[in-house]
Amino acid sequence: MAQTGIPYLFMRGGTSRGPYFDRGDLPQDRETLSQVLLHAIGAGHRYNIDGIGGGTAVTTKVAMLSRSEEDGVDIDYFFAQVAVEERTVDYRPTCGNILAGVGPAALEMGLVPATGAQTRVRIRAVNTGARIESVVRTPDGHPLYEGDAQIAGVPGTAAPVTLAFSDVAGSVTGAMLSTGQVREEIDGIEVTCLDIAMPVVLARAVDFGLSGTEDAADLDANRAFFARMESIRRIAGERMGMGDVSGSVTPKFAILSPPRAGGAVTARYFMPLACHPGMAVTGAQCIAAACVMPGTVADGVARPPAGSPATLTVEHSSGSIDVVLDYTDGPDFAVNSAGLVRTARLLARGEVYVPASVWRG
Repeated sequence: MAQTGIPYLFMRGGTSRGPYFDRGDLPQDRETLSQVLLHAIGAGHRYNIDGIGGGTAVTTKVAMLSRSEEDGVDIDYFFAQVAVEERTVDYRPTCGNILAGVGPAALEMGLVPATGAQTRVRIRAVNTGARIESVVRTPDGHPLYEGDAQIAGVPGTAAPVTLAFSDVAGSVTGAMLSTGQVREEIDGIEVTCLDIAMPVVLARAVDFGLSGTEDAADLDANRAFFARMESIRRIAGERMGMGDVSGSVTPKFAILSPPRAGGAVTARYFMPLACHPGMAVTGAQCIAAACVMPGTVADGVARPPAGSPATLTVEHSSGSIDVVLDYTDGPDFAVNSAGLVRTARLLARGEVYVPASVWRG
């Protein structure tokens, strides 16, 4: 039986990688869409041997783009996190690293025109409702990929992609403090359940008997820690109004410890079944906000700079990431916007094939 070919761009966005599709080239009903993505990625095998996934959570991500019908928005960005070894697709979260490739991909697909040496692409994250302005270098009318910007977790340098986020509070749960508390206890561990760009359960590394400087591989091997963390995450998910999160990648989990290299805080971020090899863009925003928000578990751990806007450096296992945070301090604390610099690169283009029995196109 013939297979169905689907046009796609294969791109690195930040420290993640995956296929970028025109939403119009995919099935519209969610059930068929999930089956198409599972087969395209090769989910259900640790190496994704029968698909184009890379065998890790940061290389089984999917971006689906379309022209937006909303005023003030150019591109709707719909994200899917495809599992590696399980045959599941999670549409709850968004991904800020993959987002770095949305502007260049939209230009490559002809969904937006280049407007000069730099092109501003106004993006709506469909999964969360966040608004993002992406600035892409387009000196000759096409995305520029070569440049001198360097980000931790990616070898070499590339052209910078500037991202400015707004409307990030309550991105998934509808409330910045979705449990109604700045700090609470779950299973003897103090946590802050914060929803800014991404719902994250934050705790202090020392409360788990950790230094917070462990590398990702050492943490992944610590199954006792993972078991306790997952139990806390599931209870936190219920308290945050997210229901049973046992099969979802949200909320994420992060452990915090004091900075070692002059930053604002050291963090390890979990996806949640493995430690992120670097840091998620959305997670970094949430962690940065916790560092300046009064009363969170970051109090006494983080060393944030004074004043707003502030550049907060989050140290992680492969380097660091800077978040420029504009916030309102005090009892009416609010995050107004968050900015980051990422890079992206087009790796390949063509068609990915799925069995015609799954979808005939």
